Amino acid sequence: MTYRQRKQRRRNRRPRGRPLLIGLTVIGILAGLGAATTAGYVLAVAASAPPLAELKPIDQGESSVIFAANGTRLGYVQSDVVRTPIDWERMPQNLKDATVAIEDANFYEHSGVDYAAIVRAGIKNLESGRSLQGGSTITQQLVRALYIDNPEQNIERKIREAKLANELEQDHSKQWILESYLNDVPYGTVGGRTAIGVEAAAVTFFSKRARKLTLPEAATLAGLPQAPSQYNPFHNPQAAVTRRNEVLDQMLENGYITAAEHGEAISTPLQTKQGTRYTQRREPYFFDFVQDQLIERYGVGVYRRGGLRVHTTINPKMQDVARDAINAYWADPAGPGSALVSIDPNTGEIKAMASSGTYQERTFNLAAQAHRQPGSAFKTMVLTAAVLKGVDPNSTSYRSSGSMTIDVPGSVPWEVKTFSGSGGGTMSLTRATLSSDNVVYAQLIMDIGPDSVCETAKLLGVTTKLDCFPAEGLGGLRLGVTPLEMASAYATLASGGIRRKPTAIRKVVFPDGKSEDLAGGEGKRVMTDGQAHEVTQILEMNMTGGTGGSAYYGCPSAGKTGTTDEGKDAWFVGYTPKLSTAVWVGYPDANIAMPGAQGGTYAAPVWNAFMQPASDGDCTDFAEPTEPAEFSPFYGKYAGSSYDSDYGSSYGDDSYSEDGTDYEDAGAYQEPPQPEPETQAPPAPEPTPAPAPAPTPETGGGGVQTP
Repeated sequence: MTYRQRKQRRRNRRPRGRPLLIGLTVIGILAGLGAATTAGYVLAVAASAPPLAELKPIDQGESSVIFAANGTRLGYVQSDVVRTPIDWERMPQNLKDATVAIEDANFYEHSGVDYAAIVRAGIKNLESGRSLQGGSTITQQLVRALYIDNPEQNIERKIREAKLANELEQDHSKQWILESYLNDVPYGTVGGRTAIGVEAAAVTFFSKRARKLTLPEAATLAGLPQAPSQYNPFHNPQAAVTRRNEVLDQMLENGYITAAEHGEAISTPLQTKQGTRYTQRREPYFFDFVQDQLIERYGVGVYRRGGLRVHTTINPKMQDVARDAINAYWADPAGPGSALVSIDPNTGEIKAMASSGTYQERTFNLAAQAHRQPGSAFKTMVLTAAVLKGVDPNSTSYRSSGSMTIDVPGSVPWEVKTFSGSGGGTMSLTRATLSSDNVVYAQLIMDIGPDSVCETAKLLGVTTKLDCFPAEGLGGLRLGVTPLEMASAYATLASGGIRRKPTAIRKVVFPDGKSEDLAGGEGKRVMTDGQAHEVTQILEMNMTGGTGGSAYYGCPSAGKTGTTDEGKDAWFVGYTPKLSTAVWVGYPDANIAMPGAQGGTYAAPVWNAFMQPASDGDCTDFAEPTEPAEFSPFYGKYAGSSYDSDYGSSYGDDSYSEDGTDYEDAGAYQEPPQPEPETQAPPAPEPTPAPAPAPTPETGGGGVQTP
């Protein structure tokens, strides 16, 4: 037998199973090495995740809500996310059960990671060839929502997520985890706003609070977090029903509902109703104003993060009264519009801010944004400036003539004239105020200086830039003023000389529970109470013996009318010790005139219709000053300091026509030439009866501005 034959024979005698055994041994060794390697990899990745205690939860945000002064909700601040966290007790049990049944059946048994579920999900995905199940527990999903920003779809993220989920289970109870999950996961996007949490989802998809959800509704919501877009009931109702029924099947299988409850819920049609709670707003003009104040004070970052509870100053009852007063005279959409602002002079709180028309027709806030010419209502700034300089309105007199040319240093002469073309003779400043004499007031402006008028207006609360031209004292402002500014300026007089910035916000509560009070405060004293009282006394006379008769309602009040050239704007601004209110009437388009319009017949009745019910029977008189005003003889270029013999007798017997004089500005202080205004003459409203005769209606003409 050759060597080759013997070698072959020995090979044939070896056991047949030996190669298989060796192969299995090698595979086992490799598997063990693989498992060890995999375990090492998993441990290394897990170790790379920071401890849960060192992580700060992602701020999910919360919808900021704005309240009226009486605590009722005005609306939610608009944002890309709507979220209102609720506590455990307000979450319905069927929603909790439905969520556990469909998302994590072993939620109450595992410690953050359900390994059996992961295996089942893997097998299911392999069998289908698609990724149908993820195997993540509720705890893992919560970790993803709270601690992992922009999660990537990879194994490393899953490993870190599992580690953090285990730590979260050690630190918190199952109730805390489920409650947090139900408040923090997204349920879908509708109208560009994503509903985060069950409360926002219940409102968005069913227009109800979460605690009122039925079993079919709860099952519908419980099925959304896995694929919010795919199962959105507004976009894909059939898929939503199929998913809801899967949830109900799981609830039955896990013993959360009976067969009868399951059958009834399955047969219930999908009954969604898109909610408007997060989009609907009351008092939209005021709401916008509040949002602007929030951004101005806290910045856009704090505003957008949300979670603010904003308590405002607006009084809903006064708002209704303001709208009723405006609509009683100016409800015709084709006619002029009107705006009203009312402020508490003792706090600066805005109590009412209303406009004619609707927010759908016009989003521009006439009360806070419309800069219009104030007419004679601005003469109050001139009168106040004179009093601050020690000018006695009762003993300082001027001569009123039909027309007058006044030299203005460094400019062309200023032509001023009365409307009637005839003068009123020598009269005191008090009488000139009641008759709204432009010629007298033009002389007063030049005597005390246009700059002092300008500074006094700012001192009282006018914030729009002024040019300090002489014509501004008669209402000829280049940029105009808003009703809000005028109400604020007169409020300084009503408070006895203390200026307070008008505010729409009383208190802001931040997400961390801290708060800031914004209303009230001491304000800033800008004049003595005696100086303010002196102006108030004259404006009180104007209510009963001057141009403000239609505004007077029988209680102590002070005010001034204003009408601009060609009747483009009509005003009444007045106050009591408790409220300072400005009313403007005119077309939103500033080029449209109202021939024959006057503040006394167009705006004063609206003021009356608001103030009488808004005062709610309060008839408090103005307080006597603690520091009476001090005066000294005043001799300007035009003034005389001789007592007007007619004062004290004639002003109470005569009814002065509002703005019975006019002026012409020869170019230096007038606005640039304007196109001829479109004329629309609405019927003048019937003025509210007043104790004193109403002023005789007159219209302006010839000048740039009729005060």
